[in-house]
Amino acid sequence: MENRPWYEKLFENYGNKYDKESFTRGTIGECDFIERELNHDKTKKILDIGCGTGRHTMELTKRGYDVTGVDLSESMLKKAREKSRKSGLNIRFVQQDARNLPYNSEFDAAIMLCEGGFPLMETDEMNYEILKNATKALKENAKFIFTTLNGLFPLHHSVEEFCAKDSKQGNATYRSNTFDLMTFRDHNITEVENDAGVNVSLVCDERYYVPSEITWLLKTLDYKKIDIFGAKLGAFSRDDKLTTEDFEMLVVAEK
Repeated sequence: MENRPWYEKLFENYGNKYDKESFTRGTIGECDFIERELNHDKTKKILDIGCGTGRHTMELTKRGYDVTGVDLSESMLKKAREKSRKSGLNIRFVQQDARNLPYNSEFDAAIMLCEGGFPLMETDEMNYEILKNATKALKENAKFIFTTLNGLFPLHHSVEEFCAKDSKQGNATYRSNTFDLMTFRDHNITEVENDAGVNVSLVCDERYYVPSEITWLLKTLDYKKIDIFGAKLGAFSRDDKLTTEDFEMLVVAEK
């Protein structure tokens, strides 16, 4: 049981605490951006990959879109279902591994925000499988909108200091960060108090990507247009040129 990856252990009892984390505060503005990218066309079917507790899935459903949420964690999906029931929303939340999705050319758009799976995987090959499966789920001329960790940031800043600065009382904390220049992976110890009030300490490993890598990976999947921007929490915009100050990058790819 203990050989499970750190991200499985983290999300097994974390739904309530997750919704209180500072990085979950941007839902409305992020959905505004998604709507603009879809030209406010409510006929669009959207796949939310790594939907977690369903914050984007629910907000887009409230706005009239047909959204399916998928996540690896049954615990996070349980929380998502509870929240959607309380809001009177009927949403499909499905337990799926993003590296092996069952969808073929079914969706007009896919979203994958706040590191919902990609880039948490143990190997680059596993991360690529997530991109590949998301692409397989999309129809022709569909859009894939996702955020990922910006590899330019750790070259100029301390990831540990950045995470500590944004953390609030009761949020997850990160320490002993070491950034590997050969693999562009940040190794750290993440400490959280889970929903049962138990303190959990996890040895984590996340992959940061530089823009040219993301562009190349998406080109191998035959995307015709790839745009990359800075990702400001709750304020996604095509006007934000990606810089070394951005902790995350926002990617919009069109098939």
